[in-house]
Amino acid sequence: MDVNLEHLKVMVIDDSKTIRRTAETLLQKVGCTVVTATDGFDALAKIADTRPDIIFVDIMMPRLDGYQTCALIKNNSEFKSTPVIMLSSKDGLSSTKPKVASWAPTSI
Repeated sequence: MDVNLEHLKVMVIDDSKTIRRTAETLLQKVGCTVVTATDGFDALAKIADTRPDIIFVDIMMPRLDGYQTCALIKNNSEFKSTPVIMLSSKDGLSSTKPKVASWAPTSI
């Protein structure tokens, strides 16, 4: 299946500069427009201006974590239909499922 990602606006929210830069480079290579944010507060300041088509957010971040950031995005009527993909470098994602299931329309 061939998917055209050109002109897709992607937001990457991660406190790791390495992760942000790597994701930005890879996504730009396939034609995406990428906006990065260092944490949830930075993302919320940028989201209204950039209006991303999809958002990737790290779960574990200082100040405003991925769960809180996602909840704020999903509680905004303008962005509640924007897909949010939660990312984690931790192996134990089973411990995150109850939190995700509490606000996600479906759980995986």
